[in-house]
Amino acid sequence: MKPFYLPVALLVPFLIVSACGLPAALVEPGETDALPNAATAQKPANGPPATAFDKWSLWTGEGGTQLRGANVWQRIVVPDLDGPEFLGSGYVGPPITQADLDGLAALGANVVNLSHPGLYTERPPYVLDEQVQANLDHLIEMAAQADLFVVITFRTGPGRSDFTFYRDGAGEWFDPELLIESVWTDAAAQDAWVDMWRTAAERYRDEPVVVGYDLMCEPNGEGIFLDVYDPEAFFPEHAGSLLDWNQFYPQIVNGIREVDAETPILVSAQGWGAVRWLPGLEPVNDPRVVYMVHQYEPQEAYTHQVPAGGNSYPDELDLDGDGTADQFDRAWLAEYLSAVESFQRAHGAPVSVNEFGVERWVPQAAAFMADQMELFESYGMNHSLWAWDPAWAPWTGSVNGMNYLFGPDPENAVPVENELLGVITAFWSRNTIRPSNFASE
Repeated sequence: MKPFYLPVALLVPFLIVSACGLPAALVEPGETDALPNAATAQKPANGPPATAFDKWSLWTGEGGTQLRGANVWQRIVVPDLDGPEFLGSGYVGPPITQADLDGLAALGANVVNLSHPGLYTERPPYVLDEQVQANLDHLIEMAAQADLFVVITFRTGPGRSDFTFYRDGAGEWFDPELLIESVWTDAAAQDAWVDMWRTAAERYRDEPVVVGYDLMCEPNGEGIFLDVYDPEAFFPEHAGSLLDWNQFYPQIVNGIREVDAETPILVSAQGWGAVRWLPGLEPVNDPRVVYMVHQYEPQEAYTHQVPAGGNSYPDELDLDGDGTADQFDRAWLAEYLSAVESFQRAHGAPVSVNEFGVERWVPQAAAFMADQMELFESYGMNHSLWAWDPAWAPWTGSVNGMNYLFGPDPENAVPVENELLGVITAFWSRNTIRPSNFASE
């Protein structure tokens, strides 16, 4: 499930933010000294990447987890909805500056997942949006300057708008005309998505810091058009249909490989990338594909509680909806994530998690996050938190449920030292590889 972002006029104090937010400090762009643990941190040495390296080695899991970082999120600004400040006055927002990415690197992250609009327009004729492309170019340049690896994730593209991630708000806080989801019913839109990725791969294949193409943020056709949320209710009846990601994504892989044989390709499971959908993801015949999950479970019972929620970790919670309390602890997490290990063994392919998180005020969030991240690493999974937001006050002052800099107090909107951030940065401190020192043996 995606983040629920309201326009400024309708924002509520404790807006729940989830998948596809860890915002940065609530300071004006350029003010990096407000970042806890970053004020005295040594900025990674900049410089050209090593002349010879294989990006695939970052993903194989053979050396354990190699990439630890966070997502940044942007969408095309809708002035009538967003107003002049909420996402900034640019074409894409919220604004992200060099200081924002420097701050992420200073806290120890070595990868930024750019959860970004796709390069092609959402409505036909599906053509290159040069302003979106220019924005992505600039983000990659800034990430390189910050000595961060980059994964490019396309949230939108032909037949798909960003509003698919908060579609329940159509007609309430945004015009239903903004909701575009025809990619799941229109073969021409799927063909154009292939063209879009071919164009992107041709443009970014020689960027040293770009180490992955994430084809689509949270494929979700089955939920939209069938109201199906479990793979058993989808397969095999709908296999091979336009709603089936297994028939769609291999076409994108083939399009990319026509122009770029080397850059790793990242493929999420459908069902919004949920772990329970991973077993239904059919691997493609390509030796440089990483399979991805997003992990926010148990979402309703724990990770996305409102501030007054009392469910803790560990705890006894009804996690399967049968009316009986279940033990919610590390053992539950291990059992849930065992699908990852099973997939790895069955297919000999790496699996990573490029979105996960918990609302910062949730009871015992630090303990939950520590156990979860340690389990990720036990499987050799690279991981990127949701998310690292820019120091853009109109945004972070209102949307900050997963701003781990702000601590557990829902009313606080300034950086403070806190246990949850300490857990996150402790894992990030394990990073040893950056673009400036990465080379294959």
